[in-house]
Amino acid sequence: MVKKSIRAAVDRSKFISYKIVAENFYNGAKIASEYNYYNAAGVLIVHAAIAFADAVTIKYNGTKSKGDDHREVITLLEEILPSNEERKKSINHLDAIIVHKNAVSYSGDVYNKKDIEQLWKHLERFKSWAITFLK
Repeated sequence: MVKKSIRAAVDRSKFISYKIVAENFYNGAKIASEYNYYNAAGVLIVHAAIAFADAVTIKYNGTKSKGDDHREVITLLEEILPSNEERKKSINHLDAIIVHKNAVSYSGDVYNKKDIEQLWKHLERFKSWAITFLK
């Protein structure tokens, strides 16, 4: 049985705002990384990925995940988009980013350049996929 995600209805036109927010987080992460603020970059990478995912779910379903478990957006993407290899790979990239949310934000772990380079790879791949839905 497929687990239903916790959702909030959102006017589909709002996907544009979520995309802009995602781009702001993305650009902020880039700047933070350039100044070696790696934890700040990591937090912004996580939020950029989530905002891109929200933009996709809003555009295609008029809903977004809500609640404390950010992995719910993965369930929602799986429910509303056709299953294929590209979706699977992209969702794996998103998941690889989301698992860092607590560590980069709250654990006291110090992220370094190598950590952020890895998160960037995942974000770039997820963003490329998400943008194809947001044109």
